[in-house]
Amino acid sequence: MEIGVFIPIGNNGWLLSQNAPQYRPSFDLNKQITLSAERHGLDFVLSMIKLRGFGGKTEFWDHNLESFTLMSGLAAVTSRIKIYATAATLVMPPAIVARMASTIDSISGGRFGVNLVTGWQRPEYSQMGLWPGDEHFANRYDYLAEYASILRELWATGRSDLKGKYFQMDDCRLSPRPQADVKLICAGSSNAGMAFSAQYADYNFCFGMGVNTPTAFAPTVERMRAAAAKTGRDVASYVLFMIIADETDEAARAKWEHYKAGADQEAISWLGLQSAADTRSGPDTNVRQMADPVSAVNINMGTLVGSYKSVARMLDEVPTVPGTGGVLLTFDDFVKGVEDFGTRIQPLMTCRQHIKGLA
Repeated sequence: MEIGVFIPIGNNGWLLSQNAPQYRPSFDLNKQITLSAERHGLDFVLSMIKLRGFGGKTEFWDHNLESFTLMSGLAAVTSRIKIYATAATLVMPPAIVARMASTIDSISGGRFGVNLVTGWQRPEYSQMGLWPGDEHFANRYDYLAEYASILRELWATGRSDLKGKYFQMDDCRLSPRPQADVKLICAGSSNAGMAFSAQYADYNFCFGMGVNTPTAFAPTVERMRAAAAKTGRDVASYVLFMIIADETDEAARAKWEHYKAGADQEAISWLGLQSAADTRSGPDTNVRQMADPVSAVNINMGTLVGSYKSVARMLDEVPTVPGTGGVLLTFDDFVKGVEDFGTRIQPLMTCRQHIKGLA
């Protein structure tokens, strides 16, 4: 099972809490985290793109770096770990993304991949006059299909002449092409999103679910497997979890309760309002789960809370779900969290014993 880190490109990571560590993103912070992940033998790092945050007392995600620029810098200072940037496809033309990816492929020596997002939060784009209208909620994966087709054509052949509903290529050229196969990622959880991933993506990301229920995501992966069976492609699922670990189960649980007690209700309310704006994607999207009030303090991602030993045991359960390729991890404190994972959790994991001697 591969292990990746969802590096904190936005302020305060993934905890909407006044009691959580408060910090602004920087290159130096993300460099420290990425080099630690590489040193401990982790497989990849991924950064999101966020163009407008949720506000509140913590100014949650109001402060963000840009994904491709950040990952280009990280590609230059690493040597082994895979690097994934996220393309905001509504504001980044596919031919430009294809060229940026080819450039970072050159910088990294073939370690680069792209995560495609359709855009679900209207104010991110309307603030720039670039929101295409609410019909985008219903048509976004048709748009993304053309987008991904152009990327694939340019990377494979150096040319695209695609004539679609959303894009008109006129003998578009790309050179140099990437030296390695640039992997595409999506996070589709609606039926349309999974159908897209089954046709175009190499991996599909999904949310873990609940607290200390490491295999509760299994029905989501089964849906992805069914969608991929229709296209005859192998599309592995990667699951997002937050790790809150300490010396004992009790100490870890106390931290989790402390974070929940300080929940930034203003920011959480903003998230709920934005997710409610999409009435056309169906009830089974990641956006719906993000706004669920049960534990919105960390955007309702699956959360593993416990001692280092307990977290290792729970992570070992994850790959028992057929179709699971890996996990994407966040932490309450990223610098300490990645170090603790590498030195205290990973050595206890049965599924990561092959890392011994590599880190």
